[in-house]
Amino acid sequence: MLRLRSSRRWGGRVRRYLTIVTYTGRRSGREFRIPVGFRRSGDLVTIGVRLPEAKSWWRNFTGAGGPISLELDETSRTGHATAHRDAKGRVTVTVRLAAKS
Repeated sequence: MLRLRSSRRWGGRVRRYLTIVTYTGRRSGREFRIPVGFRRSGDLVTIGVRLPEAKSWWRNFTGAGGPISLELDETSRTGHATAHRDAKGRVTVTVRLAAKS
């Protein structure tokens, strides 16, 4: 996926729906980078977590949430992410982007 995202031919199209998030694990303190699908509306980014029981990264953003950075518009943007689970068990991570500097 990362190669496709950076390809000259397909990269522009893929980057509209796929980004790289970077975050620090709450317990480990290690930095992680993972590709995720997203939707963006202005300074609000929504990430739908597929198969949330099989993944743990989104748990770093439960409760009050935490800092995150995303590769958007060919640059790194920071923001604050919070994870929410609905009544059907679906998980959504919402990122409010910080103002561009």
